[in-house]
Amino acid sequence: MEKLGVERWCFHDRDIAPDGKTLAETNANLDEIVELAKQLQSETNIKPLWGTAQLFMHPRYMHGAATSPEVKVYAYAAAQVKKALEVTHYLGGENYVFWGGREGYQTLLNTDMKRELEHLANFLQAAVNHKKKIGFNGTLLIEPKPQEPTKHQYDWDVATTFSFLQKFGLTGEFKINVECNHATLSGHSCHHELETARINDILGNIDANTGDPQVGWDTDEFLTDISEATLIMSSVVKNDGLAPGGFNFDAKLRRESTDVEDLFIAHISGMDTMARGLRNVAKLIEVTGDIISS
Repeated sequence: MEKLGVERWCFHDRDIAPDGKTLAETNANLDEIVELAKQLQSETNIKPLWGTAQLFMHPRYMHGAATSPEVKVYAYAAAQVKKALEVTHYLGGENYVFWGGREGYQTLLNTDMKRELEHLANFLQAAVNHKKKIGFNGTLLIEPKPQEPTKHQYDWDVATTFSFLQKFGLTGEFKINVECNHATLSGHSCHHELETARINDILGNIDANTGDPQVGWDTDEFLTDISEATLIMSSVVKNDGLAPGGFNFDAKLRRESTDVEDLFIAHISGMDTMARGLRNVAKLIEVTGDIISS
């Protein structure tokens, strides 16, 4: 990251420290690696853009976390978010992300949707309360995705998520982290999702990646399409930037990669593409006096 000149990093709690046999052991594992991260950060200008709790891979979350029908799972998820939020704050993070990979359903035949949405709203309100209690001034972000791993996720797209926030009185507490690959999975362009968030004053962060148009799943590829980058940056400029949010690639190398240099080349390609998009927007403004967004 230092070689690339990148000053922000993002993390899931379980990506940097493993689960233990108990919650206390799990938190101790996280505390140990967080102290190392704190030390490494002190030697650089790097700090977290955002942190988050990984609430979808462990079998306990098979039916969701904040929408789980099992109260013990709901409570465990709340404790996990509490700890992740505290860790993000401790490391100087500027945002905190909620991505509900299993906050949805496989079938409505055994789902009480109204109750699950109310539980989700209560869960998020509790996070807001804890954020204020610990003095975390960062932005809370929700990252929409229509499906995968569940058949239907409650935060299907930006419009659906905004409706949810309005219904439960949470619009002033959360903004949106738009992921481009998730946008296309929901049947929209990334530009559409960004504009929907922007005009409703909830655009907070961007996962600038892309998917493969030949497949129907979340492939998390580095965005290298300059035309797409130009549209994305037009929304950012019209939004007067993203701060304290920013750009996270949320992309990975393919299995066929065999050279460590690929990791650098991939990130440089993504960074240069977004920079070219911004230059294009600046040129449009210079030539036309406005941003042409269509």
